[in-house]
Amino acid sequence: MQLQSLLDVLERDYPLEDADSWDLENVGLQVGSRDRDVHRIYLALDATEEVIADAVEKKADLLLTHHPMIFGGIRKVNTDTTVGRRILTLAAKDISYYAMHTNYDMHRMGALAAERISLKDAEILEEIYERNGQPIGYGRIGKLPSKMSVKDVCELIKLNFHLSNVKVFGSMQCMVERVAISPGSGKSMIDIALQKDAELLITGDIDHHDGIDARQEGLCIIDAGHYGLEHIFVEDMAAYLSERFPETEIIRAPHEEPFSVV
Repeated sequence: MQLQSLLDVLERDYPLEDADSWDLENVGLQVGSRDRDVHRIYLALDATEEVIADAVEKKADLLLTHHPMIFGGIRKVNTDTTVGRRILTLAAKDISYYAMHTNYDMHRMGALAAERISLKDAEILEEIYERNGQPIGYGRIGKLPSKMSVKDVCELIKLNFHLSNVKVFGSMQCMVERVAISPGSGKSMIDIALQKDAELLITGDIDHHDGIDARQEGLCIIDAGHYGLEHIFVEDMAAYLSERFPETEIIRAPHEEPFSVV
């Protein structure tokens, strides 16, 4: 199959123009030719050197990730920089590289995360655009199937997102029902969650001051990490591609949390 044929389908369902305004130049094909043949696709959250090495070993034709490897401008491609080395390795091994970032977040990530915790009556947490009369945006807010303690929600998150730990701001005994979930870096979602009467925000990358301030405002936060909530992209995209391109082999990067808590 020609790469462009795959991208036509992918970009129909996840249009590049639906990426957030600051992210428009980061999504799409970053390395490689659109007319090359693709028989084997490697999926990962990030295009790390370990991921690229594994894609090379598995003889992938296309590496597809959620987080863009090239983020913002780049003026030189050489072995002096981490990104330069990655680009050169991909080019040398004839592996094309494609990133789906906030265009995927807008259309799928929030809904997928909400499904994992069975949120009822879920609505978009932060609307960014309206397309064909339908809002698209980040995260979801809704109700848990029943009122639960924050501690029990932590266990639910750890189980359904396959995590060894999460971080909590607020009382573990606090009972919550109206919950917001926003995979990725959710600092900017705190005020929105408060405005929409969330009792708990599940997200990642919350720093000390924002966490304690949210707690003072009556919002508990579960910080499950940036990788912790977004790695579901890999499994979801594997299912999406397998259904639409059954003749193509799909390889998934192994689930591996990027840091350890000792």
